Amino acid sequence: MTPLLTVDDLRVSFPTRTGTVEAVRGVSFTLGKERLGIVGESGSGKSQTGRAIMGLTPGHAKITAKTLNFDGIDLLSASAAKRRSLRGKRVAMILQDPKYSLNPVMPIGRQIIETLKTHESVSWGEGRQRALAMLEAVQIHDPERVFDLYPHEVSGGMGQRIMIAMMLVCGPELLIADEPTSALDVTVQLEVLAILDRLVAERGMGLIFISHDLRLVSSFCDRVLVMYAGRVVEELPSANLAAAQHPYTQGLLNCLPTIGSHRHPLPVLERKPEWAL
Repeated sequence: MTPLLTVDDLRVSFPTRTGTVEAVRGVSFTLGKERLGIVGESGSGKSQTGRAIMGLTPGHAKITAKTLNFDGIDLLSASAAKRRSLRGKRVAMILQDPKYSLNPVMPIGRQIIETLKTHESVSWGEGRQRALAMLEAVQIHDPERVFDLYPHEVSGGMGQRIMIAMMLVCGPELLIADEPTSALDVTVQLEVLAILDRLVAERGMGLIFISHDLRLVSSFCDRVLVMYAGRVVEELPSANLAAAQHPYTQGLLNCLPTIGSHRHPLPVLERKPEWAL
């Protein structure tokens, strides 16, 4: 089966006053209709990988790859207009914090309809009905009321659900979720993950789930990529995460608290220079 997304030797670098910063160094993977987790600490390059796929990297960055292909479309050679037509319609990205992603001076329902009208020719009435249905699909219990609210009038958990609704309203085939639960409390995290799990299963989408939480990714995703210093150091099925071979992955696992065992203080990850090579 032809993969939905193929990434081969992706590199993202940024020129600075002190030299070039290589944020992503030779990342390679394929994605089908599955849930792929990308995990790593802050600065490991996982978010820049997602942004490069979306075409959201700043203009001064340099992006190269042997292959960056979505469903037969070469993303590197695609025009800016082509990339814009893909974003939101066939490829969507849920960003980390809704308060920085939603327009503060526009009602929530209007923002969702704006996404629809960018890609489809729909009337306001049809757009409203689809927006309300999508809000209900992400378990917002009073969509009529929320439709007319402004972003500052909803909680963080509801804001994240609204972001999910906005990204899924056009029915994308690939969804990139960049730490969508990191700003939420544990109970809301589980609700958001359940929504994503159900929607991915129902719609047959491919999902890239970016997170720094190894335990969360291992329980939610089918496969896991572990990134360190801009490159993938290990790839394995989430069910086999306990059998990880790379010392960085082993170190991350070893730092997790274990219920029923006395571990004080918790081990500290000792980085080695050769991991970054």
